Amino acid sequence: MNHKPIAVATGLATLLAAFSLPSFAGVSPEEAAKLKTVLTPLGAEKAGNADGSIPAWTGGYTTPISGDKPGGRRGDPFKDEKPLFSITGKNVQQYAGKLAEGTVALLAKYPDYRLDVYPTHRTAAAPEWMYENTFKNATRASFTKGMPSGAYGGVPFPIPKLAEEVIWNHMLRWQGTTMRFTGTQYQFTSDGRTVLTLDGGGDQQAPYYFEDGSPEQFAKSGDFLNLRLLNAGPPIRAGEAIVVRNNVDSSKDQSWIYLTGQRRVRKLPNPCCDTPTPTSSGLMSFDEVFVWYGSLHRFDWKLVGKKEVYIPYNNNKMLQPKTDAEMLGSHFVNPDHVRWELHRVWVVEASLKAGQRHQAAKSRYYCDEDTWQCVIGDRWDGQGQLWKTVWSSNFVAPDLPGTVTSGYGYNDLLSGVAYYANFQNTKASQYPLLKRMSDSVFTPDAMAGEGVR
Repeated sequence: MNHKPIAVATGLATLLAAFSLPSFAGVSPEEAAKLKTVLTPLGAEKAGNADGSIPAWTGGYTTPISGDKPGGRRGDPFKDEKPLFSITGKNVQQYAGKLAEGTVALLAKYPDYRLDVYPTHRTAAAPEWMYENTFKNATRASFTKGMPSGAYGGVPFPIPKLAEEVIWNHMLRWQGTTMRFTGTQYQFTSDGRTVLTLDGGGDQQAPYYFEDGSPEQFAKSGDFLNLRLLNAGPPIRAGEAIVVRNNVDSSKDQSWIYLTGQRRVRKLPNPCCDTPTPTSSGLMSFDEVFVWYGSLHRFDWKLVGKKEVYIPYNNNKMLQPKTDAEMLGSHFVNPDHVRWELHRVWVVEASLKAGQRHQAAKSRYYCDEDTWQCVIGDRWDGQGQLWKTVWSSNFVAPDLPGTVTSGYGYNDLLSGVAYYANFQNTKASQYPLLKRMSDSVFTPDAMAGEGVR
């Protein structure tokens, strides 16, 4: 099915929208003090839930995992646990109140799909300096003209009042400062085949989290996450490369791609929104990477509130198989290797603004309260049909410490096509932490110098 961008009335409505972005200051010192009492240092409720199925947060997971080797493969701290129960299409209505709508639709669409639900572990952690910056951000950061201002080195809005603040917490979530990633990416076709679209690796660096930085220094650039990726395969794509620099002012986002056939670096004109991403062979849009990624300006945002939801979580389990074949189901990642847990999430909705264009007319995001990672996103098309469910997983990294995003992908509920990025299973190294790199590494000139084809 061809999902054409939705167009609505333009002109004065668009102009007025550009000047009506809200501006909100931080919370009071009295409210910020909750980050040292009833809230975790990152802003989640410290207490568990009423029936104990979500435990209290007691500091996160910071104990070295048995078998881990620095720079090598990662182990699973919960490898001996068994599922509490499984959710399938046959019993989904029993649990539907604690599932995203897209997850329910997946279970209904594919009889062999299931969720194995394990005990909940609140593993989120971060360095003490990041906790202190988060505490400072609570009162000094503001949401102005669609972006955070005055925040640095921590969760920008640990006590959010707006949907946009939750989304910015997701985009500026703690994932370390510098990390390397390698992996494979696959398309799942509507007839049940899998097609390798990318085998590559790269580096990511978060200038927002330089420990020796400050809000004043960061404001001069605004680049919060820089990425570079080099493709090794499949053969038709070997040698391609991309560099991305993400800015809190999304109009300053920049991306460049190295094209092997032309032996040239070209700047991407619109690395935003529903533009297809080169790294996914055009199968995912920019704002679907990591569930949500990029400019908020095309949507009206609504903070629905908190809810207990079963989400993929603590998925070191997904890193254990040694081959991609073990991970590939017919239309989805093999459920045998995916761990689901019950967590409290912030629910956020986005509706297309008057005068704006986008393939998704409405979206709903489920963002974990502990890590601020948006783990599931459901998208509706212009006809009001539930179109896509986008999801990501995370893994426990006590060497960071943190619980950080790993793979991500989507299922198109209408066409039957799916996509998954960042299988680490054939790799000898899984998300090693690196020393801080020079900013020049994340530039088009550096990418041109590394061109091999």
